[in-house]
Amino acid sequence: MTADDAHRDDLPGQAHGCIADADHDREVPEIDLLSPLAIRGVTLRNRIVMSPMCQYSAEDGLANDWHLVHLGSRAAGGTALIIVEATAVTPEGRISPADMGLWGEQHVEPLARIARFVRSQGAVAGIQLAHAGRKASCEPPWLGGASITSAEAGGWEVVGPSPIPFRDGDPVPVPLDEPGIEAVIDAFEAACRRALEAGFQVVELHAAHGYLLHEFLSPLSNQRTDRYGGSLDNRMRLVLRVAERLRGVMPPELPLFVRISATDWVEGGWDIEQSVVLARHLKGLGVDLIDVSSGALVPKATIPVSRGYQVPFARRIRDGAGIMTGAVGMITEPGHANEVITAGDADLAFIGRELLREPYWAIRAQHELDGEPSWPIPYGYAVKRRAR
Repeated sequence: MTADDAHRDDLPGQAHGCIADADHDREVPEIDLLSPLAIRGVTLRNRIVMSPMCQYSAEDGLANDWHLVHLGSRAAGGTALIIVEATAVTPEGRISPADMGLWGEQHVEPLARIARFVRSQGAVAGIQLAHAGRKASCEPPWLGGASITSAEAGGWEVVGPSPIPFRDGDPVPVPLDEPGIEAVIDAFEAACRRALEAGFQVVELHAAHGYLLHEFLSPLSNQRTDRYGGSLDNRMRLVLRVAERLRGVMPPELPLFVRISATDWVEGGWDIEQSVVLARHLKGLGVDLIDVSSGALVPKATIPVSRGYQVPFARRIRDGAGIMTGAVGMITEPGHANEVITAGDADLAFIGRELLREPYWAIRAQHELDGEPSWPIPYGYAVKRRAR
């Protein structure tokens, strides 16, 4: 995939190579994985982000000790931005009954506890707000992930843009009518307000992976004939309205991200060209960064998974829409993550499973790329003493 370099010089927060400073006759050092990044009024200590990863470990949507340790350990481990997993804006928006939630005031303080600890470790606390749409009401994956089809078993009715199930045998989603759509938008706004109350500094809107907002974007799942279906403008309408509402309630100094699936990997579905158009519109609404993933709208897509296979999408959106991007997917080694940043493919490297395997991955990156790992003080003293 070829990227157009026309917009590179206009992008915020990024420079590449050594550039002469006309005023001071000096060279500006190359931006790399360990360079800070300022987005609005928030500064990340490096370009490493913990991707939001569902833990399926909440009860009634409430964060608990597992989430504190899971997220807090990566903050202590040097990661710059810690994003809480997909957090449902309504009870019916959960993927499973064990999902995190932010539909009520009871959810604020347990999440605030996490945000406080993350910030105490020098990291930035972020949260992803989500609605699972037709992929809701399922068992946790380690129990098989099957749809829960009855209230007696703990399930609920699922909704979507059109009456098209995710896969054969799944419940047929109830199409959202206009009042239902307005209620979803209101729920996202209310959850955003609670996220800010809890102390989160970055909010990410989840419009990827086949969940509700992505379902409205893709013609494979959206066959409506009203103002939310058909044309690209209509299919983008819900995502844009939610993003606009969130930007309207967020302080101007705090960043707003949107995660998208850049392609469905299926002919006739959502694709990278539509993603570039969407990103341009989102930028115009005040969105600061596109977190670029792909797939998960349909169960049988053929996806060429390989090292950094989604990085070209981040580059294409970055160049084509003139907006900052995050790259995610099979980025496991510090050297590779560094290449993503220095090449101008993305502004942030989102690390997922590798941070599950190695909570202190960011410290390893510091060691490999800079030679000066910054350990938490209680660890650093012992580590350095042993080294002597």
